Amino acid sequence: MSWRKLNHALHRDIGYACIGLTMIYALSGIAVNHVRDWNPNYKVEKVRAQIMPRKFSGIATAAMIRGMLQELGEEKVPESTFQPDSETLWAFIDGRRISIHFPTGNVEHERFVRRPFWYPLNFLHLNHPKQAWTWVADLYAFALVVLSLTGLLMLPRSSRLRKRALLLTGFGLAVPLVFILLLY
Repeated sequence: MSWRKLNHALHRDIGYACIGLTMIYALSGIAVNHVRDWNPNYKVEKVRAQIMPRKFSGIATAAMIRGMLQELGEEKVPESTFQPDSETLWAFIDGRRISIHFPTGNVEHERFVRRPFWYPLNFLHLNHPKQAWTWVADLYAFALVVLSLTGLLMLPRSSRLRKRALLLTGFGLAVPLVFILLLY
């Protein structure tokens, strides 16, 4: 087998093997890049409820908090509480925030729910599993390097196409270099 055929076979097979990981990293990369616009990992579910209004303004006591939460049917003790103002209480229970407005009795439960598609993709992309996934990610990065090099070795013999390939390769190298020079 000639080196040219071997190079093509390597490029083809490594390319096929990288398709799945490339899709995960590409989609997750887009999501992570726009984290200021939306949270790709979690969505916030809000549920409203009502309790008896209270003519109270000040610091809520532990007994008052227990009473309001019992009125909601909440049996668990809050991990913490916070009063952003004298008429509002936030109770934090099991990753939820329960907001109670004393004068109106309006209650809002907020709960963060993992997005079933995006959370696992971002989990892998940001290497949260560590250990074995680090090896997979490193192997994938190495495969991309080999894919790039074997692609360069596949340059067409035609001088016109070769110039175009080298121009596009130079452009691909120049873009990150320009950003590094401008932003770093």
